[in-house]
Amino acid sequence: MSPGSPEAGRHGRPAGEDELWEAVADPSRRKVLDLILAHGQATPTTLAAQLPFTRQAVAKHLAILARAGLVQASRHGREVRYTIRAEQLDTAARALADAAARWDRRLHAIKRLAEEQARAGSPGQPGSRAGQQPD
Repeated sequence: MSPGSPEAGRHGRPAGEDELWEAVADPSRRKVLDLILAHGQATPTTLAAQLPFTRQAVAKHLAILARAGLVQASRHGREVRYTIRAEQLDTAARALADAAARWDRRLHAIKRLAEEQARAGSPGQPGSRAGQQPD
């Protein structure tokens, strides 16, 4: 899959990864996931009873989590129960670990460049005056 292909998401990431990041970025959605995981399954009503927001807000969070593939809804009579999709949580964990590793490499490279510039006394560093003779 090439970065320009229809299967690719924004920034060259696989399709669906943007939804995954959106879903896990919000602390409220992570709390919803934690509660479903703790109970094995839950309805929006039972989740709302344990959270500081309305059932409608819970339903919106669940829709985002479902779109990212992190939860699955199943109807039992009039109730809709949500369960965790473990395989997608594994995918999310790997994606987060990969992102952390990329940022570690980037930050290490930035630190190394900053240290090299500081040792060389490059122009633009605090305390140095580019193009001027020492006093």
